[in-house]
Amino acid sequence: MVAEFSNPHIPTGDAPLFDLNHLQRYTGEDADLQKELLSLMIEQAERCLGLMMIAQERSDWRTAVHTLKGAARGVGAFALGDLCDQAEELPDIAWPGARVKIKYGIAATREAFGDLAG
Repeated sequence: MVAEFSNPHIPTGDAPLFDLNHLQRYTGEDADLQKELLSLMIEQAERCLGLMMIAQERSDWRTAVHTLKGAARGVGAFALGDLCDQAEELPDIAWPGARVKIKYGIAATREAFGDLAG
């Protein structure tokens, strides 16, 4: 199952919002492990978004965005990962807009996870 997303505020390109097949391969189809990883990814996403909201230095911004990118791609949330990839090198003047897109991306990803995340 690959969840698609069509919110015009969140550019996803060709990347799926959530690729369950990727997660199943990664976890050996262990449903409990999948649930735990998705739950942890959502917690990490909220932490990273909080860090992005208070980032003043480029290094803080890049660390938060890069961390979320890895967490998202690890569980198959490729659209969110790609969104973070685009935001990682933005100039600080563009951070407010990127924060909004990432916030919506996290919400859409959480919705795509559905009951799998608990």
